[in-house]
Amino acid sequence: MQTFIVNAKKYSFLIQQLVSRDIKLKYRRSYMGYIWTLLEPLLTMIVLCFVFSQLKGKSDRLFPLYVLTGKLIYTFFSGATKSAMKSIQNNSAMLRKVNVPKIIYPLTTIFSNFIFFLLSLLVLILVAIVLQAPVSFITFFSFVPIVLIFFMSTGVGLILATLEVFFRDMQYLWNVALTMIMYTCAIFYDVSLVVENGYDWVLRLNPVYMVILLLRQSVIPSSVEVFHWHTLGLTALFSFALFFLGIYVFQKNQDKFIFYV
Repeated sequence: MQTFIVNAKKYSFLIQQLVSRDIKLKYRRSYMGYIWTLLEPLLTMIVLCFVFSQLKGKSDRLFPLYVLTGKLIYTFFSGATKSAMKSIQNNSAMLRKVNVPKIIYPLTTIFSNFIFFLLSLLVLILVAIVLQAPVSFITFFSFVPIVLIFFMSTGVGLILATLEVFFRDMQYLWNVALTMIMYTCAIFYDVSLVVENGYDWVLRLNPVYMVILLLRQSVIPSSVEVFHWHTLGLTALFSFALFFLGIYVFQKNQDKFIFYV
């Protein structure tokens, strides 16, 4: 961990430059550019709300906010972990020529995804204002799940980046895993339907869903179950455990990367 902190400080300028490069490349030659960062989650929310509110057979004033919280968290987790997983392979040429800590490459992709995620949260704030979502003391804890999903995604991303170097099939397996994670995140369906059938334990085995739950409890406390501090504690413990595990796994195997890329 000490090596990680030292390298992060020493190569902070390089990380900033690589993050800036990733941000510029993402919407290069796009007419609307960075506007898509705000427009894409908003349009997706509208489509999902239109379809699934019809299936519910009843209207829920805060349902768009319910969908958007899940969509934003899952999109960041999916994008950050997938880009981190491919970061070593994508930068194999630079890795052979430039002697810098290899952990910089997955961290750069995660940071760039996190910046886009933070920008997309402006849509969440705007929708909350338009729908007049209730504000309470718990609302001020909405930054906590945002921090937790960052550490969770970083840990998972570093583990995947390591595995992908040795097992190229990892990207296909992770796509399957992400599909399973998405459907157990309760992004667009009512959790009460799952609870009534006694399968809520399936959702609670998904750490990404637990982060989504914490954000929903902060943003729309009147429409979901009451904020539980033990849920926050367990999710935080799991997120930081994944983070430290990811750093350990990556640093333990990084010297072998050069033989496989």
